[in-house]
Amino acid sequence: MKNLFPAASIVVPAYNAATTIRETLDSLLDQTFADFEIIVVDDGSSDSTVAIVKGYADPRIRLISQANRGLAGAHNTGIAAAKGAYVGFCDADDLWLPEKLELHIRHLEDNPDVGISFAGSSMIDRDGKSVGINQSPKLKNITAADVFCRNPIGNGSAAVIRAAALEGFGYRPAGETERDWWFDENFRQSDDIEGWLRFIVTQDWKIEGIPGHLTLYRIHIGGLSANVEKQFQTWLAMRDKIARLAPALVERHGDRAAAYQLRYLARRCVSLRQGRAALGYALRSLKASRRPLIEEPVKTTVTLAAAAVIALAGDGLYAHVENRLLGTSNA
Repeated sequence: MKNLFPAASIVVPAYNAATTIRETLDSLLDQTFADFEIIVVDDGSSDSTVAIVKGYADPRIRLISQANRGLAGAHNTGIAAAKGAYVGFCDADDLWLPEKLELHIRHLEDNPDVGISFAGSSMIDRDGKSVGINQSPKLKNITAADVFCRNPIGNGSAAVIRAAALEGFGYRPAGETERDWWFDENFRQSDDIEGWLRFIVTQDWKIEGIPGHLTLYRIHIGGLSANVEKQFQTWLAMRDKIARLAPALVERHGDRAAAYQLRYLARRCVSLRQGRAALGYALRSLKASRRPLIEEPVKTTVTLAAAAVIALAGDGLYAHVENRLLGTSNA
């Protein structure tokens, strides 16, 4: 008898993704593990995203359209609709290598105490070409402090979650009438790290990675938020929420985590060619904590030096530091 439900669900949040979603869907349909459904959550797109998705005849693709609720809202809608025993996420501009789903499912099947499986990522540019930068995070013995300070999961297209682990993770906030939340829709940024942190401090499941760079993570320089300070304020609000759940974690690691986040924003400002802002965030990072300088001296020093060069010399030297600094999602 044919199984009524797929083994895995892949949630694809999509907002005005017409230029990339076809490539994303093709990479998912090319998975070596074929027993899955793809749930595309159209989050209020105004371009041809919906038409492109409807153009696929593959019955494994489902389309759900909703008014814009942000990335967290699209993830929540996809999770609520998922039928698989495993739930993966792939943003509508990223790509999965063909073996990604198979390797994560094998990892989860072999390790029944692991709730979230992830892997490293390789960066690609707007045209899908490698920029020569990889995310190679810590994979084993992941602690709440690791997630708080460095977020080893790295980006929204890296994780595959055991559906059973989502059962205790979801909640229904006041005023929500449609479905549960797994990610906090009050956060338009930092929603992923808030979710992973809440997961690790409230659940008994482990978060663990597997070797390889199995996601191709696309960098959009023009899409980076220009309001970097707002990103930091959102991160602070996220930190304050977690402090209510795990006060000892934030008390012990809050300054270190803030320093890593400020360094990340400095690198984003370099990408935006905002030299003075980049230097300001780099110096604020050092003031918050010297731990990033001790733990990752090369990356921290390069960030500070590049910010100083761009602040003093303008955009003329930008090309000399671009390949070192673009697209790093880890703080």
